[in-house]
Amino acid sequence: MLQLKTNRKYQDSLFRVIFGREEHKHWLLELYNALNNSNHQNLDDLTLTTIDDVVYIKMKNDVSFLIDSQMNLFEHQSTFNPNLPLRGLFYFSQLYQEHLSSRQISLFTSALRKIPTPQFVVFYTGDKILPDRSVLKLSEAFEVPCKEGEFEWTCSVINLNPNHNKALQKNCKPLYDYSRFVEKVKVNKNSGMPLEKAADTAVDWAISENLLDGLFRRERSQIMGFYLAEFDQEVYEKNVYQDGYNDGVTEGREEGARETKITAARNLLRMNVLSPEQIARAQGLPLEEVVALKNESQL
Repeated sequence: MLQLKTNRKYQDSLFRVIFGREEHKHWLLELYNALNNSNHQNLDDLTLTTIDDVVYIKMKNDVSFLIDSQMNLFEHQSTFNPNLPLRGLFYFSQLYQEHLSSRQISLFTSALRKIPTPQFVVFYTGDKILPDRSVLKLSEAFEVPCKEGEFEWTCSVINLNPNHNKALQKNCKPLYDYSRFVEKVKVNKNSGMPLEKAADTAVDWAISENLLDGLFRRERSQIMGFYLAEFDQEVYEKNVYQDGYNDGVTEGREEGARETKITAARNLLRMNVLSPEQIARAQGLPLEEVVALKNESQL
């Protein structure tokens, strides 16, 4: 039986670098306002709640936050995954447990305890043709259908590909800049560039365009490391899905996934922007194995 595994302190994704840092709360607030047609101005109204210590593998755990009595989870995906509602349910259960525990709210009472309303949004940049907005429902995974609406959990998917959600991107420049960068990498890669070259050229372009108010210029090396680590994880996920992971993990598929992680670790070591410890955490490899790869490359 396939069991959920955890990956401690998973390496930041580029989306989280942009919207999940305390110093970038103004960008996150701008995104929330654009998405919800609201006009919050006070950054203190927004509290980041992203869980850092333990996350489910393949759950990018991008940005979660509390505002206006809403518990929000924003995530970026370039691989379409119909299991997002279930993954979101797992993550929100942790968020609510921490929310209640931090406020010493007990559920063992006759009084109804109110909780923040959940909002789970995934920003999609993959190749699958999707409408501007779509909703994935947990009930679609039920083996036996239940009464409509009796048990439900949803995930809203926002398509960020070119010619989609133009009004949303117009109202949130950080999101527009992010989607432009992702698309530039895709265009470069589709033209035949190796991934590292495609990303490096896109970063040069982002700097020349002053995307995200100079963030690409200030943190060029870190962003390259984050983006390539994120991309390698996505390649791993695609391989898993294509191989029929839902039917059980076989020895051959495990070996293929392992080779993907080792290749990604070698690529990151060659870039020399992340430490062996960071690479080991990002790829889920033993530290001693990453150190051995590093020594091997120096021979």
